[in-house]
Amino acid sequence: MLFKNISILDENLTLRENMYVGIKGERIDYIGTELPLDADLYGVTYDGKGKLLMSAFYNTHAHSPMTLMRGYGEGLSLSDWLNTKIFPFEDHHDSHSIYWGTMLAMAESLATGIVSSSDMYSFCDDEARAVIDSHAKMNISRGVVHFGGDVYTSERYTESVDLIKAFPHAAQGRVIAEASMHAEYTSNPEMVEAIAKLAKDTGSQMHVHLSETKSEHEACKEKYGKTPAKYFLDLGLFDVPTTAAHCVWLEDEDFDILASKGVTVATNPVSNMKLASGIANVPEMMKRGINVGLGTDSVSSNNSLNFFEEMKILSLAGKVRSLDPTVLTPDEVLKIATINGAKAQGRPDCGALKLGNKADLIVVNVDAPHMCPIHDIKANLVFSATASDVVLTMVDGEVVYKDGDFLTIDIEKTKAENIKAVNRILGEL
Repeated sequence: MLFKNISILDENLTLRENMYVGIKGERIDYIGTELPLDADLYGVTYDGKGKLLMSAFYNTHAHSPMTLMRGYGEGLSLSDWLNTKIFPFEDHHDSHSIYWGTMLAMAESLATGIVSSSDMYSFCDDEARAVIDSHAKMNISRGVVHFGGDVYTSERYTESVDLIKAFPHAAQGRVIAEASMHAEYTSNPEMVEAIAKLAKDTGSQMHVHLSETKSEHEACKEKYGKTPAKYFLDLGLFDVPTTAAHCVWLEDEDFDILASKGVTVATNPVSNMKLASGIANVPEMMKRGINVGLGTDSVSSNNSLNFFEEMKILSLAGKVRSLDPTVLTPDEVLKIATINGAKAQGRPDCGALKLGNKADLIVVNVDAPHMCPIHDIKANLVFSATASDVVLTMVDGEVVYKDGDFLTIDIEKTKAENIKAVNRILGEL
């Protein structure tokens, strides 16, 4: 595809107008102000008047099949929500519900500009199948919960081993398997050490929940005499590239631990606010040099995969948390949503509109009333744009969503199968 007459946010998030961008295969092959000499070789031409071309988004913390629980169990604390609503519902999942719940999440993601998600859940083979069928991307992991018994024969440990063997780098790198420890409060030290060793032995990345609530954080200190971050550090969990979700209740030493080990924090502002878990100190994380990515968490605690909403709330939450209106600028927020997320997922050639990079791109309509006038396009993207402004999404050079049409997903069948799965599960509860 050849984009013409289109504004772009380049690899430095610099606005450049009236540009040509050529896509060959899965890569960005041309960026310039002049029509390329071999323009005919790019195939379809897209007229970008009134549009902006930029990197797509990378969701660094998600539980995709939980789309089935959108709006289910509202108005509860995290503990009550999990134990009285979510866990009982999840006990009735099967391959059908996981596949179609994931497919619905991929549809919603592609429509809002998310091309890749870091996902922690169960029935990972069925998740991976939905991702591959939708032509999206995912870093996929089995969140391990373990309270006792033999570590190496436990079901969740063996599922993690099987997942990493099955999807080390599947579908031309679109699906990447990771190791995952669900959280400190859902495990014991023996399992943490085992999962840490598994990740090191297989060269896998790590995904973990960390200090999401005050009660979780303080209980760990009472039990082990250390914070969750120090607990995981001492057990070797951070010895591989790690994404730590939430990190709302970090203490001073914790920031240094995460920075020194190169841990990415996946901040989830909407979910954390909705469950009243708190507001993460993202400005301090960035000051300490921690790579910060943006996550939606699950649809059941969010209740959408709207990355524009997530970016706006991220910036506002940081300003309120620090009482400083200058922190978390549009430039910083857009970097968190794009290149920082791609870095966290181990996708170094993604996350920026750069020559030679993978063509993970979105086209945003910037000619809508709520985008007028444009004094600063990046401020408009973070504070004014909506998910419906995405008019085209491209994954590895393939257009998968365009003008409301899903080109790789039967959306009506997807919705119908989700309703069928929900009705079955509710009937069994």
